[in-house]
Amino acid sequence: MSVTVRVPAKVNVQLTVGAARPDGFHDLANVFLAVGLYDEVTVTPSPGGLRVTCEGPDAAQVPLDRTNLAARAVETLAARYGRTPDVHVHIVKDIPVAGGMAGGSADGAGALLACDALWGTGATREELLEICAELGSDVPFSLVGGVALGTGRGERLTVLEAGGTFHWVFAMAGRGLSTPAVFREFDRLAEGRDIPEPVASRDLLDALAEGDAEALAATVSNDLQPAALSLFPELADTLAAGRAAGALTGLVSGSGPTTAFLTRDAGTAEKVAQALGASGTCRSVRVASGPVVGAMVL
Repeated sequence: MSVTVRVPAKVNVQLTVGAARPDGFHDLANVFLAVGLYDEVTVTPSPGGLRVTCEGPDAAQVPLDRTNLAARAVETLAARYGRTPDVHVHIVKDIPVAGGMAGGSADGAGALLACDALWGTGATREELLEICAELGSDVPFSLVGGVALGTGRGERLTVLEAGGTFHWVFAMAGRGLSTPAVFREFDRLAEGRDIPEPVASRDLLDALAEGDAEALAATVSNDLQPAALSLFPELADTLAAGRAAGALTGLVSGSGPTTAFLTRDAGTAEKVAQALGASGTCRSVRVASGPVVGAMVL
């Protein structure tokens, strides 16, 4: 018997970052939107103990030890319900690795939901979300999907309304960026400045609710973008190429280095993708739309 769960990527349409807290984290106003790029996580009983395998683009960059969030999810759920974590977790990657689109978090949420189904734990949605929050700031949203505002570290979610489908183009960079390194650079760039408490933009929430791509494009923001550009200056060329090709706007997705371009419609997204692919400013390009549902047992 095995269970397979499909989990989407995310793009941050707003990522407002507060000052560093004593615990080293930052309070956030993080508006997530799930998009149709997916990892699939399959769990199968494994008498030899917990192991993780992976296939797909950039699979060689995915850790297969206990640092993988999928492995940690299995162990955490097993400990809570008195199980032994004897499963084989196989990940089929399609979400960019180290790209700021929550691929690792998606795998953690996928493994958690898959093991919950495999073992029949009967965990409530609230219990699963509590475990997700223990695993990482983005993991709860990977479980929930759709559109949501994350506060605290991003793990406290408020589900939001979206009045339509938004069309995106994602440009993958030639190398990754470390999320902790980007936050350290944010702190360095912010040194000496008074950083206000992060709050969600009312105009952005209204644009999402109305399904208005042009209004959303005028309000998207990412406080980590200057830090990502400081560490990876070439991303500015990718952003310029996407905007020149007809995107309504472009921004770094989360901590980067994937860049995300919002377009008016599906046809424009294809044109922007073709132009970006020919620009020489990125490694690969993907088109996706959202919002889509979160982790789902197939």
